[in-house]
Amino acid sequence: MTLGSKKGWKSIVPLRLKGKSTPRFCLFSKVKPASYGPGKTPVYLNVYDLTPMNGYVYWAGLGVFHSGVEVHGVEYAFGAHDYPTSGVFEVEPRQCPGFKFRKSIFIGTTSLDATQVREFMERQAASYNGDTYHLIVKNCNHFCTDICYKLTGRKIPKWVNRLAKLGSLSGTNIILLEDLLVLICS
Repeated sequence: MTLGSKKGWKSIVPLRLKGKSTPRFCLFSKVKPASYGPGKTPVYLNVYDLTPMNGYVYWAGLGVFHSGVEVHGVEYAFGAHDYPTSGVFEVEPRQCPGFKFRKSIFIGTTSLDATQVREFMERQAASYNGDTYHLIVKNCNHFCTDICYKLTGRKIPKWVNRLAKLGSLSGTNIILLEDLLVLICS
């Protein structure tokens, strides 16, 4: 996989910016044509382990997970950085750097073709700046829930973001859970 940015991922850049100077960005690779008919393009949620501890608690419906949405042969995800620019990026499906792939879950289908999905993702990326990422209230799994629902009308399985949901139940839990997540992810 040859990508033009560090850590093997590329940030979302609107098509209208192609050919213009865009600091801190890498442009998309060419869109792959759909091999499915209208309304038949599958949308998958790719789930990754953030910690080896998941192997011990996954059976109980717990774990710390990263996720991305795969459609038309491209995986889109959301991550943190220090800039007020999009934190949405693309990677090769099931190969997000820094995470161990766990499973791919079929969510549903979309009627959007590859170009429409790309334009849709560019619009959505404006709502997901890297400096707004938060482990409990706005993480990669929240992004995937939002994107999957808008593309297919279905949300991601609840277990994927259960730990963040538990952390959002009270202010005290948020502080303790954030500390735990930082410790686990370090």
